[in-house]
Amino acid sequence: MSGDIAFLERLLDAPGPSGFEARPARAWREEADSFAEAWGDVVGNSYAAVRRDARPLALLAGHIDEIGLQVTHADKSGLLYFGGIGGWDPQVLVGQRVRVLGSRGDVPGVIGRKAIHLIEPKERDKAVKVKKLWIDVGAESRDELGELGVRVGDPAVIDAGMVRLAGDRVASRAIDNRVGAFIVLEALRMVAGQGGRAGAVAVATAQEEIGYSGGGARASAFGLAPDVALVVDVTHATDVPEVEKSEVGEHSLGSGPVLTRGSATHPEVFEVLAATAEANDIPYSIQAAPLRTSTDADAIHLARGGIPTGLVSVPNRYMHSPSEMVSASDLFLTARLLAAFVARLDEGIDFGRG
Repeated sequence: MSGDIAFLERLLDAPGPSGFEARPARAWREEADSFAEAWGDVVGNSYAAVRRDARPLALLAGHIDEIGLQVTHADKSGLLYFGGIGGWDPQVLVGQRVRVLGSRGDVPGVIGRKAIHLIEPKERDKAVKVKKLWIDVGAESRDELGELGVRVGDPAVIDAGMVRLAGDRVASRAIDNRVGAFIVLEALRMVAGQGGRAGAVAVATAQEEIGYSGGGARASAFGLAPDVALVVDVTHATDVPEVEKSEVGEHSLGSGPVLTRGSATHPEVFEVLAATAEANDIPYSIQAAPLRTSTDADAIHLARGGIPTGLVSVPNRYMHSPSEMVSASDLFLTARLLAAFVARLDEGIDFGRG
């Protein structure tokens, strides 16, 4: 595999659901400290800057949170009931092993459900609901949960680390979208090495998966007031059965970054991204977003008086499951594209809408 997969693995394995991103954020800032100015904010965003006071200034944003679970009730028998942090398909939760992030450390548990033998035949084919599931950490009482440091409000994640698959493919519960945070930092590392006049700030944004009011992205864009923004996220890979390419486009693992066109993306930013990809022999595909992108771009492009924004995505299989999958080559191709885009800002590009 190309590039620094070891850092990617550290980042993916650090548990950090939306609103509880502290551990992966620390890992991200520690890496950033090796070549850039790094800091955090009260929302939970992490920043790394190269030529922070320069103009033009580019914001490179990838959210660092992951979908997870949160304890909503601790039963007197020691069982934990939970809600989803972000958009889960409850079917993938049944029987999973989890880590509850308690006040005294991580507590292992399993997600329980009534055994199939005890479910009425007419109910077996119905989709399970989260309210019919629970977390069992082995405790026999609510008091024992307290001794373990587990209480209502604690977050939890699926207990599964990154795995390296055939070729350059990797799978993880946190691909969406910790790979975006990884990519923007790798792009900033390249910007630091290539020199130039333009500045760039990489932001590992918080709370995107639950960011109905813009999450951390809105706060970061307002505070930085960049001249242009590039958002990195994942999109659905369509190289698996029963995915309609006519609806979401044709994007395969290993086919390079996906450039979005739509209301939240600035047309000239898209054109410069496409031209930059072609000039640097970076393969890419195009995706349409007729209504919204459902990414940080939706919040950033309307911040302040409006920020010219582009969206670059990575094809991802099995989204919002414990085994999301990407091609590592796509991550580094995307980072190269972002760094080359920042270099082109020295040419004095006008992002007005004529």
